[in-house]
Amino acid sequence: MKKVFDLISSLIGFIFFLPLFLIISLIIKLSSPGPIFFKQRRIGKDNEEFYILKFRTMRIDTPNVATHLLENPDKYITKIGKVLRKTSLDELPQLINIIRGEMSVVGPRPALYNQLDLKEMRTKKGIHKLVPGLTGWAQINGRDEIPLKEKVELDKYYLDNKTFLFDIKIIFKTIISVVKSDGVQEGKNDVKLDKTKVRQ
Repeated sequence: MKKVFDLISSLIGFIFFLPLFLIISLIIKLSSPGPIFFKQRRIGKDNEEFYILKFRTMRIDTPNVATHLLENPDKYITKIGKVLRKTSLDELPQLINIIRGEMSVVGPRPALYNQLDLKEMRTKKGIHKLVPGLTGWAQINGRDEIPLKEKVELDKYYLDNKTFLFDIKIIFKTIISVVKSDGVQEGKNDVKLDKTKVRQ
């Protein structure tokens, strides 16, 4: 049921948002030099890597570190990028990842390829067996504001309690969180991050 729901909902979502998809792509292309999409290596099901897709929200000369580590991220985020990040529309291309079967609508957010600490913690708890999601239980319970250990515990809770109705609940709460922009942070904070990570 989950696979069928993922495929049908992502196809419907892609068709529904196609006009917006094209408008955003055009604005990105005309407003700043560089590609429309930002591809990033992530860890998927069974720890196999794939490339996640996002709309590019930063200039091409941005230092190759996590956004959290930038002294002044506003300096590098494009004008359209600020809007896309605030509304989470930069995640829209991940519908393509879901159609490909690399992601699910609901699941643990895919770790960066070199986020080895998170990879190890998830593997020990069996979370790596889940298909990563566009949104997840941890996403609606803190997002950028909570440390990795707590995120893993929330992912484990999802693993132990996942049902179709639970997924619907998470999707509904995600919509509310996006509207309120809950848990979104830019720039440095007190979350410790590996300085070798590429920007998110």
